[in-house]
Amino acid sequence: MPIETRAAGRTSLRLSTLGLGTATLGGNVRPPISDAEGRAIVERAVELGIRYVDTAPYYGYGRSEHLVGDVVRGHPDVMISTKVGRLLRPRVTPQPEGDQWVNPLPFEHVYDYSYDGVMRSFEASFQRLGVDHIELLLIHDIGVDQHGAALNAELFPIAMDGGYRALDELRASGAVKAIGLGVNEWQVLAEATKHGQWDAFLLAGRYTLLEQEPLHTLFPLCEKAGTSIIVGGPFNSGILAGRDTWNYARAPEAIMTRARKIAEVCDAHDVALPAAALRFPLGSPLVASVIPGPRSAAEVGEIAAWFAADIPASLWTDLRTEGLIDPASPIPA
Repeated sequence: MPIETRAAGRTSLRLSTLGLGTATLGGNVRPPISDAEGRAIVERAVELGIRYVDTAPYYGYGRSEHLVGDVVRGHPDVMISTKVGRLLRPRVTPQPEGDQWVNPLPFEHVYDYSYDGVMRSFEASFQRLGVDHIELLLIHDIGVDQHGAALNAELFPIAMDGGYRALDELRASGAVKAIGLGVNEWQVLAEATKHGQWDAFLLAGRYTLLEQEPLHTLFPLCEKAGTSIIVGGPFNSGILAGRDTWNYARAPEAIMTRARKIAEVCDAHDVALPAAALRFPLGSPLVASVIPGPRSAAEVGEIAAWFAADIPASLWTDLRTEGLIDPASPIPA
């Protein structure tokens, strides 16, 4: 299936508009994904024409990077993004109760957004992936929601100083083609635009068919700076794919009601809700890729079919008329 590509910011890096998120390979779903199934997910994505895969050291404490690398090292045309901000070390304490990763590798993480920490993380990712190319490097999980206000006030300046200097050097040397951040908070991205020249921001769950607040806040800043958006979590943790979860937890009733109303409009146009959810963000020229995180190879096939579905322009018009999407939202051609 031919998939359009879009540039990451003003760089030469081009990402397939449908990408692959791989947090699920780290073991954050129940039942957890086996190693064989994890590899099968990546293999199926590549078979179907997906040429952009995102991973991170944090996902399963290295497990996701290992499984991604097992497949993509045979496909040099697949673009890889991974992340920095955490270093892994052998686990010396029991895995905490409630840890989201099931059957992870025997490591634990420490936050380190410093120059040296970023460089060490980058080199370690090469080893875990077993590849000779990482195209996009992202500072991971910085922000108030992640760390709390007090700790983030300490960590954010480190990330914007030493961390950014490391990324900028790697980009200037050609070791990576593009740099950015990967977070769940659009506010931290807006603040980051004041501290450097970024090529792409991976924003999970905040610009979707259900939520468009960044359209009036972050997006104008990105347009001015020439920074692309990669949309993670286009199904808002599952509620836009028929499940009852939103923002990594059970959805409140108000969110469930809004999702049902969107689904009713989609049904009236004979369009699957997940198909509309995948295509909607790409109506903005700032969005370079959407990267759902499938739980099986079969789900990858479903996602590809949704992505390829024909969607009439009248669907977007009706969603606007019903007040279910921001009237200023750019819609897919």
